[in-house]
Amino acid sequence: LFTLLGTSLVAAAGATLNEWLERDLDGKMRRTADRPLPAGRISPDEALIGGAGMAGLGLGTLYFGVHAPAAFLAAATLALYLFVYTPMKRWTSFNTFVGAIPGAIPPLIGFSAGRGRIEFEGWALFSILFLWQIPHFMAIAWRYREDYRRAGFRMLPCFDESGRVTGLVSVLYCVVLLPVSLTPVYFEAAGWFYGAGAILLGLGYTFFAALFAYAPSMPSARNLFLSSILYLPFLLILLVSDFR
Repeated sequence: LFTLLGTSLVAAAGATLNEWLERDLDGKMRRTADRPLPAGRISPDEALIGGAGMAGLGLGTLYFGVHAPAAFLAAATLALYLFVYTPMKRWTSFNTFVGAIPGAIPPLIGFSAGRGRIEFEGWALFSILFLWQIPHFMAIAWRYREDYRRAGFRMLPCFDESGRVTGLVSVLYCVVLLPVSLTPVYFEAAGWFYGAGAILLGLGYTFFAALFAYAPSMPSARNLFLSSILYLPFLLILLVSDFR
């Protein structure tokens, strides 16, 4: 319970403080212009105080209610997200690959809290989440590349008019994700019920990435995005149901 509460508070703090840092840029993007800060529904001071308060409560909950390593991992996630990934979006198109690191750390918090240490299964989930995020965010960035350009964010699709590079990167990460998603089976942490499902889901994800790479367009990017948001929850459901 403390792990869930603390991690949720830190995640909410990260989202709030990210919006505080990017409030002026969010106002330039149609996709984000209606967020509470750029839309003026809450003030910057309210967002800063609320975000900092949630961060303190979340980290304190993990430190005192779980243990110090869980709090450290959550603090590292927050720091990487706010002070590395967020400013990098204005500097380099490699920001997505860096941002995928804090996006993949939460399973390590869970394993650290549950077992007192980070074991193989935690690193396997970290790797799966890291790889999954790249095609997911490439699809989003392609669909909203004009918005990102307007705000000055240096996303890869902003420099890839044809979409070929964006598509190839998506396919590459989907292809690598396939064998990585089977690591719980290789090390007998899950059975072949999970393994068969992971293969089918991975092939489907790769198929939509390949369609996007072959013919980059709004519909193919949307289909890749939809396949990504179906892939992850179903994969995790299979893993939980067949975990050993």
